[in-house]
Amino acid sequence: MNSTTQLQAVGQSLWLDNITRELLSSGTLQRYCTELAVTGLTSNPTIFDEAISKTQAYDAAIARKAKAGASGEALFFELALEDLRQAAQLFAPVHQRTGGVDGWVSLEVSPLLANDAASTVAQAKALHARAECPNMFIKIPGTPAGLRAIEETIFAGVPVNVTLLFSREQFVAAADAYQRGIERRIAARLDPKVGSVASIFISRWDKAIMNSGPPVLRNRLGVAIARRIYRSYCERLAAPDWRRLSEAGALPQRLLWASTGTKDPQLSDSFYIEALAAPRTINTMPEKTLLAFAAHGRLSGTMPEDGGDAESVLAEFAKAGVDVAALAARLQTEGAQSFTQSWAELLNVIALRSKQLHPAAV
Repeated sequence: MNSTTQLQAVGQSLWLDNITRELLSSGTLQRYCTELAVTGLTSNPTIFDEAISKTQAYDAAIARKAKAGASGEALFFELALEDLRQAAQLFAPVHQRTGGVDGWVSLEVSPLLANDAASTVAQAKALHARAECPNMFIKIPGTPAGLRAIEETIFAGVPVNVTLLFSREQFVAAADAYQRGIERRIAARLDPKVGSVASIFISRWDKAIMNSGPPVLRNRLGVAIARRIYRSYCERLAAPDWRRLSEAGALPQRLLWASTGTKDPQLSDSFYIEALAAPRTINTMPEKTLLAFAAHGRLSGTMPEDGGDAESVLAEFAKAGVDVAALAARLQTEGAQSFTQSWAELLNVIALRSKQLHPAAV
């Protein structure tokens, strides 16, 4: 049993945090599924920006769509949906076998809508309807406006990947929004089986304080935060309120570890994968991290349901002057800004390619 199947054996799903047309057409994604136990994938504006700007794989499609009059955001979503439909079909057997628990792909709403709940809900519903894929999540950030959109989108029956979560408090708020949406569906006599994951970003914590915290605490904040959140997650699944919804047919909102590639060159490239092994969770990892873990990763156990040493480690950070609540808010804001920048760069690349490939395109 290799390291990736070991993770699967302890109850954690491995997803790929990447999608490109070349991954699909070359058979590489299929190979990752067969050989490395990959059972889903995630995407974001930065991933698509890299995929489109650094290859020519999308040029023919861009030229064709530009000639047909598509441009900007509309053209991008056409490209993204083509890729994600193909990936969703690949994961469909897993989705069916697990009763909708696993085998998902994700598409993010426009980052420009982060503070507009009504427009986020409208776009989420429209994208999911266009996709015609039962195993496609629509990604919505867990910002204050995003939380309102998450509840309404779940109530509308659209599966949601809540992104840009950093702290326990942000996770709980997102989980509450999901649960309210499910409760409203039950009250309205609608099917409560609407999938969702809560994506917790880990390595950005350690990167944020890499050069300011005490050396003895270097690269320990992200895992401590994860352990604190995992305890809350396990408690939530065991609570009477959730058991009642589960008995009515609702799916658990699964905990997903994101941002699991290492940022510190002094750190093992599979550090976060090994540290975040936990039953009933998902780890979505960059391609480089997946391959590194498959090559030399080792599991030494799983995350304790009671959070282990999380609170004592976080107390040490507090003594060192790290304000976790303030840093979580800052990281979420910076994450939203980063996706907005990637979105602008992505649309700029598409506009330039459209003009080059179809000069009549505006």
